[in-house]
Amino acid sequence: MGMNAALSVAIGGLANINRDLAVVSQNVSNANTPGYVREVANQHDLSVDGQGMGVVSGPATRALDVQQQADLFTQNATVSGLDVRQQALGSIDQVMGKPGQGSDLAGLLGKVQDGFSALLASPDSQSGQAQIISAAQNFAGKLNMIATAVSAARSQAQGAIISDVTSLNAAIATVGTQTQQIMSAKAAGISTADLENQRDVGLAQISGLIDARFLMQNNGDIKAITPSGLSINFAPGATSFATQSATMAPAVYYPGGGVPAITMNGVDVTSQLAGGGSLGGNIDVRDNIMPGLQAGLDEVAQTVSTRFQAQGLTLFTQPDGTVPAGGGAPTQSTYLGYARAITVNPAVLTSPSLVRDGTGTIAGSATGATAFTPNPIGGPAGFTTLITRVIQFALGAQVQAGVAQTPPYTNGLGPQGNLVGPFGAGGSVATMAGALVASEAQLSASISANTGTEQAVQTSLQARLTQGSSVNIDAELSTMVQLQNAYGANARVISALQAMWAQLLQSVN
Repeated sequence: MGMNAALSVAIGGLANINRDLAVVSQNVSNANTPGYVREVANQHDLSVDGQGMGVVSGPATRALDVQQQADLFTQNATVSGLDVRQQALGSIDQVMGKPGQGSDLAGLLGKVQDGFSALLASPDSQSGQAQIISAAQNFAGKLNMIATAVSAARSQAQGAIISDVTSLNAAIATVGTQTQQIMSAKAAGISTADLENQRDVGLAQISGLIDARFLMQNNGDIKAITPSGLSINFAPGATSFATQSATMAPAVYYPGGGVPAITMNGVDVTSQLAGGGSLGGNIDVRDNIMPGLQAGLDEVAQTVSTRFQAQGLTLFTQPDGTVPAGGGAPTQSTYLGYARAITVNPAVLTSPSLVRDGTGTIAGSATGATAFTPNPIGGPAGFTTLITRVIQFALGAQVQAGVAQTPPYTNGLGPQGNLVGPFGAGGSVATMAGALVASEAQLSASISANTGTEQAVQTSLQARLTQGSSVNIDAELSTMVQLQNAYGANARVISALQAMWAQLLQSVN
């Protein structure tokens, strides 16, 4: 190797070492910066006519496992969607009451039955009659409370959807701007590591909002695709999501029933966003979970009201004293939201003795309740016919001896008639109420358990990604020592060449 070639190699080496030291310095300076990924210097051999002339430094790149990052983004969507569902059901858990502890619907209905059992021994007891009314009010109030919580959770989900759409648009716009900057930098041969770190913040935010897979292009461009096939373009102005506000009444639904769609560039993509991410979780809460609970509550309220009414005591009604008629299409169309309105019959509140005497005549039928005539005004104070009917039949599994109760509707529920209730084919209203409470508790517990499991996976993925991409101060200092030694070696080469040139010139002179 000639002196010129040796000098070129040494000078190039010093230049490369300076760039490497700058990368090490940046890594050390940003060791505690959130989202910073360790950068590495890239070098390649330089040769002229087959003769080695040292190395040339290229743009610094990130030490990042792209597949691990993709797995983490996917897990972010899973956890975020489950977390939304868990929080929504947690708000229902607080008012639903735990099964078997007496404060749930089945337990409160049991106290109504206890009141009638006590009244059977003393039908003319005013305190006993008042106890029944109080227990009935507690039961109706519990239905009101749960139904109100369900409505609030649904409204909160709708509000969160609007917020999520706004956040999604903002994140897409930011990532789009950063992507343009990255593409320009790559084209100019400039390191894009810092810009990519900044863009990852936006990608992480998007992954928490929707379930998306990010496809990185060699030129720095990026695309996003959802599992349903929805493609998101990050070019400025290319993608825009939108939705509207709405009141979440029991009778409204999606699609076409008053619940607004989520659109992308004017096209309804609601179903394609359902699933993962907070947006998908909120869609599920708004359109499936809470409407399902509301349908179950309405069916309990309607069934309890009609079974009491069938035996001659209209105990539970709407505020105007009427029981909603059934037989609509869809099934619950005539009593949607009844659980929020159910109350103790105003006539019974005015005349508590009606819980002993009855409120109406029953003609009787072979498949329904037997005939019944209320205790007339001034009738026997020890009248027990109605009390017995309530205990044995209104609160029992049979409508009369040997004839099973008409089962509650288990299919075709909700405003669209597409929801399924958790009830069995038969049984008492207490069994029905217990099934509803147990179903909600089981769903909440299942989602809570899944959330915990998926969060553990998320934490593990984050730890693995961080371990491979974070800055290790000891390793960086070790690299710095190696670079310093290399710097010294190249400097000595230059010094030796300088001495040789000086000696050569002196000899010539």
